[in-house]
Amino acid sequence: MEFLTDPVLLARIQFALTAMYHYVFVPLSIGLGLIVAIFETKYYRSQSAEDAAASRFWIKVFTATFALGVATGITMEFSFGTNWADYARFVGDIFGAPLAAEALLAFFLESVFLGVLLFGRKKVSGKFYLVSAWLVWLGSCLSALWIIIANSWMQTPAGAELSADGTQALLTNFLDAAFNATTAPRYFHTVDALLIMGAFTALAIAAWYLKKDLHTEFAMKTVRVASVVALCTTCLMVVFAHQSAVAVAEEQPTKFAMMEGAYNGEAMPLYAVGWVDEASQKVITPIAIPGGTSFLASGSFDTEYPGLNDLAKSGVYGSDFTEETISELPVNTVFQSYHLMVAMFGLIALTTLLAFIFTFRKGRIASMRWLQNLAIASPLFPFLAIEAGWFTAEIGRQPWVVYPATSSPEGVSLLTQASSSASVTSPELAITLALFLLIYLFLIIGWARIVIHLIKVGPRIDESGEANSEAARKTDNSSNSNVETSIGKAGE
Repeated sequence: MEFLTDPVLLARIQFALTAMYHYVFVPLSIGLGLIVAIFETKYYRSQSAEDAAASRFWIKVFTATFALGVATGITMEFSFGTNWADYARFVGDIFGAPLAAEALLAFFLESVFLGVLLFGRKKVSGKFYLVSAWLVWLGSCLSALWIIIANSWMQTPAGAELSADGTQALLTNFLDAAFNATTAPRYFHTVDALLIMGAFTALAIAAWYLKKDLHTEFAMKTVRVASVVALCTTCLMVVFAHQSAVAVAEEQPTKFAMMEGAYNGEAMPLYAVGWVDEASQKVITPIAIPGGTSFLASGSFDTEYPGLNDLAKSGVYGSDFTEETISELPVNTVFQSYHLMVAMFGLIALTTLLAFIFTFRKGRIASMRWLQNLAIASPLFPFLAIEAGWFTAEIGRQPWVVYPATSSPEGVSLLTQASSSASVTSPELAITLALFLLIYLFLIIGWARIVIHLIKVGPRIDESGEANSEAARKTDNSSNSNVETSIGKAGE
């Protein structure tokens, strides 16, 4: 129980748990935002009551998820000024702009047009409502962009210099800081993963309806949409994952070495499974592809990358990274999280392929119980991949919270040990951690009950509402026709 007396470790555990909890809802909201926009587009084109009911159903599920995602994200930002005060002082000049932009340019856009989706169906034109649906999704993607910009700067600092007293990173070029070496590959990699999560969630709900023989028409439409989105995003993930691996290999060589448990320079093998014996500095595994990781990062099986011992001997990282301190690194944790992510991608690709084939082969998925069961369980695959990916990204940069990347300005880095608040004690952190766990437990139970209720009720056709909507559309068309007639007469 020694960890209860270590305030830095407790602060890290608290932030990790709040981030993991928050990241349950972010993938769902961004991923389902695209599903909402697609179904609203279908309704705009068809004007059928069934498509309107489908659109309303996804809007309700999205809204329940979005609300909790916003609430859980706020606590993370507050912790910068409480648990991580020294870190906040160091990066404050950099982080102020992207976090403000996230609130002003992205969150407000998303929230305003979500209000239109919730309350404006009968009050605005069909085209404006459709645009609002796409703007909600665009706003969520923009929100992710600004957060990724902030996080990527921690991974590969740029556009900044160290202050004269060495306590702050001062912004010198906003564009360089925002679009640093890893912003683009990490953003596309992350958002694509979130879209996969949304597609698999829609697929799971539709498969459940097929298994229960409920709302089968809606379920088959959803399966078709979800399988197409899943196929496109899964294929794109191969490209984005490669770009991300290249960026890590070039900019964060210590993380790259930890991902494959490499202590000495070599053409890095690709392990299917394994265990890193940190004492003997060896990977114990029955399956490995020689040079496989080197191929993924460089396109060649023979490319050699430095191991942790080589990097320590180079002296690039100073006294903070030596052969003596290597034993303190969580190498096996990073190795396991990275390989869990890769394994989950394998399951994602397999599920996507099966769903796509048996959906568009005469809709055979409607009678295939084993595939329905796989689809119902499938959101677990991208969820685990996403969480494991963030574990790899965040734990892999240790012992730094601001990593001294290859292209970073001299001296712009910060050790995790030096970034926490000295005024927050271990008992205070332990108490707040317990309170967070308790409150978050109640919140996720409430969210689950609401979403499960929405799924059980399913898409419902609002006959009066659709009649009003159709009448309004006809009135608009009639008004447009009258205006055109008047203009024609005036022209005559």
